[in-house]
Amino acid sequence: MQRFLMEELVKWKDKYNRKPLIIKGARQVGKTWLMKEFGKLHFEKCAYVSFYNNQRMKRVFEEDYDIQRIITNINIETHVEVTPGNTLIILDEIQEAPKALESLKYFCENAPEYAVIVAGSLLGVAIHAGISFPVGKVDILELHPMNFREFLLAIGEVKLEELLVKGDFALIGDFKEKYAFALKNYYYVGGMPEVVQFYSEHKDYDEVRNLQNAILEQYENDFGKHTGSGELPRIRMVWNSIPLQLAKENKKFFFGKIKEGARAKEFEVAIEWLQDCGLIKKVHKVSKPAVPLKAYVDFTSFKLYLLDVGLLGALSELDAESILEGNEIFIEFKGALTEQYVMQQLVSDTEYIPYYYSGEKSTYEVDFLVQKGKEVVPIEVKAEDNLRSQSLKVYCEKYKPQYAVRTSMSNYREQEWMVNLPLYAINNL
Repeated sequence: MQRFLMEELVKWKDKYNRKPLIIKGARQVGKTWLMKEFGKLHFEKCAYVSFYNNQRMKRVFEEDYDIQRIITNINIETHVEVTPGNTLIILDEIQEAPKALESLKYFCENAPEYAVIVAGSLLGVAIHAGISFPVGKVDILELHPMNFREFLLAIGEVKLEELLVKGDFALIGDFKEKYAFALKNYYYVGGMPEVVQFYSEHKDYDEVRNLQNAILEQYENDFGKHTGSGELPRIRMVWNSIPLQLAKENKKFFFGKIKEGARAKEFEVAIEWLQDCGLIKKVHKVSKPAVPLKAYVDFTSFKLYLLDVGLLGALSELDAESILEGNEIFIEFKGALTEQYVMQQLVSDTEYIPYYYSGEKSTYEVDFLVQKGKEVVPIEVKAEDNLRSQSLKVYCEKYKPQYAVRTSMSNYREQEWMVNLPLYAINNL
């Protein structure tokens, strides 16, 4: 497996003002593997501690914040002699040990010579539940499911991935069929590392779906373990409504689609909980397509996506034939899967934060907006070769952006008022 976040970890290691690092990310996206692999490749020694069912190490951090005493205990626990400069200290499932999280402040202030990296699948939930967070004393990175380029590398299509990095659209166009086949497989398999690895080795679609369903079951078990009985039904209702919400032509999240008469206030905590777990991504509408986009966020209007396109297909019970062969039953949902895919690549393989915009009285909608320097770039998503871009055209006539992008299965082309970017080359945005 190759994870592009490894490059950011190496940069972190070499920073002159390095702080303890927190890796955020949902369960099963590969945080533990990445931390251990980073330790193996870039340090002489690696001292790994997990707080899951580890009462002894929890007590070590609860006693006080004497760093040398803590290091001595890590030495005993891991059988690794921790020395500054050549040892990576990994503290995993740190949400289980609140005092260990707080100790990062003291590692930062009193012992910056130690390289400390931590992760926790439910860290966001734990912080909102009252755990003190060492604000300003840590560096933070987020690990997402594998993006399409990482998927290509995992299945052995190294040359196809290299072409995408180079942005050689003439050659990319020559291999359109190969890219399209790989993309359809990515829609079905998604980017959860365990699933991708199994698919790359066995190409067994039925077992891929079984693995995805097992991950979904783990997530749903977390709902029950880490929430009160009063909030559990609402979390499940929001979670299970996402395929229905994305299947609509207007993909704005409507609370009335969860249950008749539902109001935002009833479900705000449930949505926040799913966000804190990293299981959903919220894309806000902006009231005005102007810089900075963040200043025009409409907090009452948003779209919700799952963390992974493959898990969306599994939650929607889409079979492999529907996705790979274009089954008629699948046609209406194809736009939802494609928009989910584009959102996922934007957050994991570009520097941009996605928003969206709709005109007055929702007469038209631009699927995504991103900010590029002083410009706002509209992005319209098309599932196939369909090149009609009515909403994008209306937007461009009204706001006259310097850049406009349609992403579809068509080849790269530049037109007077927009660029068509192939879906499989979204990293070149």
